[in-house]
Amino acid sequence: MKSIGFLSFGHWMPSPQSQTRSASDALLQSIDLSVAAEEIGVDGAYFRVHHFARQLASPFPLLAAIGARTSRIEIGTGVIDMRYENPLYMVEDAGAADLISGGRLQLGISRGSPEQVVDGFRYFGHEPVDSDPAEMAREHTRIFLDQLQGRGFAQPSPRPMFPNPPGLLRLEPHSEGLRNRIWWGAGSRGTAEWTARQGMNLMSSTLLTEDTGVPFHQLQAEQIQMFRDAWKEAGHDHEPRVSVSRSIFPVVNDMDRAYFGHDSTSQDQVGNLDGGRARFGKTYAGEPDQLVRDLAQDEAVAAADTLLLTIPNQLGVDYNVHVLDSVLRHVAPDLGWR
Repeated sequence: MKSIGFLSFGHWMPSPQSQTRSASDALLQSIDLSVAAEEIGVDGAYFRVHHFARQLASPFPLLAAIGARTSRIEIGTGVIDMRYENPLYMVEDAGAADLISGGRLQLGISRGSPEQVVDGFRYFGHEPVDSDPAEMAREHTRIFLDQLQGRGFAQPSPRPMFPNPPGLLRLEPHSEGLRNRIWWGAGSRGTAEWTARQGMNLMSSTLLTEDTGVPFHQLQAEQIQMFRDAWKEAGHDHEPRVSVSRSIFPVVNDMDRAYFGHDSTSQDQVGNLDGGRARFGKTYAGEPDQLVRDLAQDEAVAAADTLLLTIPNQLGVDYNVHVLDSVLRHVAPDLGWR
């Protein structure tokens, strides 16, 4: 069995070609898609976070709304850019969303990726020490993870408005167990090892910020194995989870063929990102039987316990439910995922 979720970037644009033409459309359709996905047996609803863009940005109101409308499906992010976050306020937001959902939050975070504006985190009031935004993201993460433990740290007022419990005060609301449901979006093998040492789950996408010349899925499988080895060496007391993201589009009707038939010959791509080499994974599109054969050779998908299907959210809720249902019906059973 493999946990299968979807990952939406929540794009919207005021274009006649888009089914998602406003921020309101993106948010409300995300809720509707999550409800429908739960009904057909999808295991997770995950959302990308981008600032200063016509995409989903503030995840916690959305996640809380989905949590209130559903009962089983995991809800999460892939990923939140920690350069932008106030970690203490984030603890409160995450705790509230997790409690509303009954403990179904799976929160993906990372050091961030190229954004729409230069150093956008500075507009949010965050100034990195020694001009190192990545280190600032890691420090925000350290504080966030520490405070998720629920330990008291703040000195209470001697004349509080309401009675306090004894001792130092913690952030509220606290959600027990959420600390073990935090994931780090790792773009390299070294970062995967760091993730394991921090006791976070591994979230790996269709992009790795390194290239050794081997196919993407093999490089990603190596990253996953290094994560698991580092986790074992760290001696954590629970088993980690690992997710990979894939674009998978079974072609089962003429509409599928029109949208994705041209992707049937997709291959890995190598390019430059932030001044370094990066390898991008291919899109899987084609007849279900061919997809089953191709995906059976994907070593990283085989190694992961969770698969996130990236979806074209601007094609609307109905079409994306169709895509997800096609994967569950025509691909997942023959691969042993269901």
